[in-house]
Amino acid sequence: MKAVSLKEIKVVEIKEVTPPSIRDNEVKIRVKMAGICGSDIHAYKGIHPFRKPPVILGHEVAGEAVEIGAAVKRIKKGDRVTVLPQSWCGLCQYCLAGDFNYCENRSAPGVGDWTGTMVEYFSSPESCVFILPETLDYKAGTLAEPLAVGVHALQKGNFRAGDRVAVLGAGPIGVLAVSAAKAAGASYVFATDVLDYALDKARECGASGTLNVRNTENWPVKALEMSGGAFDVVLIAAEAPGIINDSLQLARKGGKVVAVAMFHQEQPLDIVRIQSQEIEVIGSFTYLHKDFQTALDLLANDSIRVESIITHVFPYQQAQNAFEIVDQKKDHSLKVLLSY
Repeated sequence: MKAVSLKEIKVVEIKEVTPPSIRDNEVKIRVKMAGICGSDIHAYKGIHPFRKPPVILGHEVAGEAVEIGAAVKRIKKGDRVTVLPQSWCGLCQYCLAGDFNYCENRSAPGVGDWTGTMVEYFSSPESCVFILPETLDYKAGTLAEPLAVGVHALQKGNFRAGDRVAVLGAGPIGVLAVSAAKAAGASYVFATDVLDYALDKARECGASGTLNVRNTENWPVKALEMSGGAFDVVLIAAEAPGIINDSLQLARKGGKVVAVAMFHQEQPLDIVRIQSQEIEVIGSFTYLHKDFQTALDLLANDSIRVESIITHVFPYQQAQNAFEIVDQKKDHSLKVLLSY
């Protein structure tokens, strides 16, 4: 079968690989759509902490179940599915507490012997496979994973209906977080970015106000003026120098700052502001089953403007071009998919 593989930094190739066999508890999926995620771009640029070339990329996927392991009970051949792309041991202290994303033996596509999703056939444990609601096509199905990231981040921030939310960074995760906050009953959602077209997408998806922070001096003060005050929850969905301390300026006393983006460099931390205003700075890592299901429910009930978020779909044979468009933010790209 054909696979999209990162041969070396910024070089993607289509290579022939052996189709996966399945264990008794696994499902083989004929991939229909695979999404390019920010972490795939980090690997493409050579800055991902553990996905290094050569590696088959991808973890966002939707497709059709075509082979069922002997012990599989819930999934049937022909089901339209998506995958929560992390597996867990079920035995460590974290798994026993229900915190599967903390699993000491956690695995993910593109790590070890679990191949990435940018392949013609992808296998997954049944426990990670979700049936797509009838109203969702395969394109929308690929959004369940990145949307679950935003859903989980809001949960970590102790979000409550009526809260004011700021989202720093209007890439796919940021715009989906805007969508999730709006759907969950946020009274006001504010988004920042350095690209006007990305902010246009954020407004299409529910942002009440936006600010282009490029060349905006002391932009947190400007954001507070524009939005009418501080925020209950601030989600950081982009890495930039000083963004943690910038986010602290936006949070109300007792507010929550949730780090969602993947950081590669150290950040200064204003401990005086954190302590004196009792602001909580919280990490958010992937999601739980309930977050993934919530994401599918939001997609199924039309709470998410899929057509605003998915801007490009390329055949997998054009993966190099697709990665270049995402990396260079060409052609007003937001979420870019590969079709099979």
